Amino acid sequence: WFHPVQALTDVYTMEERFGDLKRIKVSFFGDATNVANSLLVLTSRLGMNFTFCGPKKYWPKERVMKMVEENIAETGANINITEDIDEAIKGANVVYTDLWWWVGQEHEAEERKRAFTPYQVNSALMKKADKNAVFMHCLPAARGMEVTDDVIDGPWSIVWDQAENRLHVEKAILALLIG
Repeated sequence: WFHPVQALTDVYTMEERFGDLKRIKVSFFGDATNVANSLLVLTSRLGMNFTFCGPKKYWPKERVMKMVEENIAETGANINITEDIDEAIKGANVVYTDLWWWVGQEHEAEERKRAFTPYQVNSALMKKADKNAVFMHCLPAARGMEVTDDVIDGPWSIVWDQAENRLHVEKAILALLIG
């Protein structure tokens, strides 16, 4: 249910790009994946502004939201969960998405495709974000599904910076553990 190393990498990449994390809005579109859950918990812990946007059926589970609510009480983070795409994209500095289905969920592929297609990150959506917005994805991406080629390969995309940073975050964690 969680992917803490990816969340650390993502927040590091955001800080590298924007500086003060409390001054940016992060909007995640799609399914409450392990990456989305981890970002919800970490951004709420850091007092950030994070919006999760997707079909209600695929919203974060209660146990994740309990952790998020505890963090909000301590940090004053601004965390929103919505189905409203326009609300979620407005002012977004970081636009993030993840795969719509994983290995073992192939039997749900058609249902998920129908549910998530309105939440696809494409150039029309990116143009509604902040003028300096960036696109992030933990990779691998299913091009033409959750993200279009023009976004992942275009000027909004920082997925390769993000991927490089993950290597360095993983090395730092190993160095800490090995001592």
